[in-house]
Amino acid sequence: MDSYIIIGFTAFLGTIFAGGAILLARLLSFRSPESVRKRQAYECSETPIGDARIRFKVAYYIFALLFLLFDIESLFLFPCMKIFRAVATGAVGAVTINLLYLELSCFIFILFTGLLYAWRKGVLVWE
Repeated sequence: MDSYIIIGFTAFLGTIFAGGAILLARLLSFRSPESVRKRQAYECSETPIGDARIRFKVAYYIFALLFLLFDIESLFLFPCMKIFRAVATGAVGAVTINLLYLELSCFIFILFTGLLYAWRKGVLVWE
């Protein structure tokens, strides 16, 4: 029962601190008649034209996600190759070279399959 009291007291203190910080920031903030202008989007000191919430093609997001995916996955290849070199030279004796070669082949096969799938779907075609 004592642990529930400690958890409840900690949650209460967290709520008080978070709410107090938000309330204090609200009370001490400076409000001016130009606050509407300050909430506008800033684009290199140019007056914004139109709404900032326009629609973008989903292909842009998918292209960016694919770039991130393959970029991160290619970064994973560097430590894998370092381990592969250590096993190949005999520095690590617990793993056989054939098992490691099979695992790296599966990893590269999955990457290549994903790239081939995106290519077939036409995601990599920029219009």
